[in-house]
Amino acid sequence: MIFLLGLMAAAAPALFCSCEWIDSPDSGDGEIRLHFIDNDVIATRASAEIPDTNDFMLTIRNAEGGTLYEGAYGASPESLAASAGTYTVKVVSRRFTAPEFSAPVYGDEQLVVVPAGGKADVELTCRQMNCGIKLSVGPSFLTSYPKGVLFVQSDNSHKLMYAYTEKRIAYFDPGTVSVVLSDAGTTRTLLSRSLMSQEILSLAVIAGSGSDGSGSGSEGSPDDTGWGLSISVDTTRNWSSSSYIIGSGEVIDNAKGRSSDNAYTVAGAKENIGETGVWVSGYIVGGDMTSSASGMKTEGPFSSATNIAIAGRSSVTDKQSCLSVQLPSGAVREALNLVAHPENMGKRLLIKGDIVSAYYGIPGIKNPTEFILK
Repeated sequence: MIFLLGLMAAAAPALFCSCEWIDSPDSGDGEIRLHFIDNDVIATRASAEIPDTNDFMLTIRNAEGGTLYEGAYGASPESLAASAGTYTVKVVSRRFTAPEFSAPVYGDEQLVVVPAGGKADVELTCRQMNCGIKLSVGPSFLTSYPKGVLFVQSDNSHKLMYAYTEKRIAYFDPGTVSVVLSDAGTTRTLLSRSLMSQEILSLAVIAGSGSDGSGSGSEGSPDDTGWGLSISVDTTRNWSSSSYIIGSGEVIDNAKGRSSDNAYTVAGAKENIGETGVWVSGYIVGGDMTSSASGMKTEGPFSSATNIAIAGRSSVTDKQSCLSVQLPSGAVREALNLVAHPENMGKRLLIKGDIVSAYYGIPGIKNPTEFILK
């Protein structure tokens, strides 16, 4: 599944707990259903690989702190029985407890009310939840402060040393982030900025012409530090007002569905029936499709090599939540059919074809020409 997210960056693997459920005599009072919104795409400078969204950590807790569910999003059921009340729903791509390089966190957090006898439909918007700073250190700075050490520091005093050759982004929880210089036994804050989630601030640190490394320098610049330094904001790399697509590799064509990096989700494909030659992303969840309302096998052995079903997460078993996929004879069938390849169950599939209103009783994809199996 590909989502519109706050920013581009490399992401680290996620860590997860096992599933945990509340046993309650009133657990059937209502239900919670979750899905990610299939956002429109905004053009971007670049894109980056993130962990499989199936592996995002999902936690659902009630007002008393009891856990309704904790585990991988991809393993969560489409509908969770829940007592009437208030719940906190949080999904994140990774744990983040202290500042780190190359550690963006993607996800969402919402407060949800489950009515008695009703259901709460939760639409999750996947976005970057932390912020970051990227420094570019000019040659004049290295000449003026050969023994100086730069740090980036959050308002809770957590800090990271920023080597002069460092190219990665330092990530922090939203709040005040400072750039600090330590030199010759003296420490001074060069700049402090309040950063919100989704903001990446790119800064250039340059020593002024009058700097000799002793702490004296030219005056008058709005960003003058008193140490012969100036700090300028590189607006071409200030991404606070931009959005970035999460996928893999460069985005060549930003039109929705026109590249594998910008594929429709299963839900998005159902809203764009009739489009031809577009990419769709989902997880293989079944095969042996028939035209009946529940006609889909979710466990092997399989007998039909001509079709499979894909869904927005690997745990889906309801045919109505899926797209059927035609497997014509040739390379597509040989690689994807579940008769020969039962190990394909649960894998992520990006496939290019035509979105049709009905194929085996549900919307589907026909005439596939290209695919990527992950």
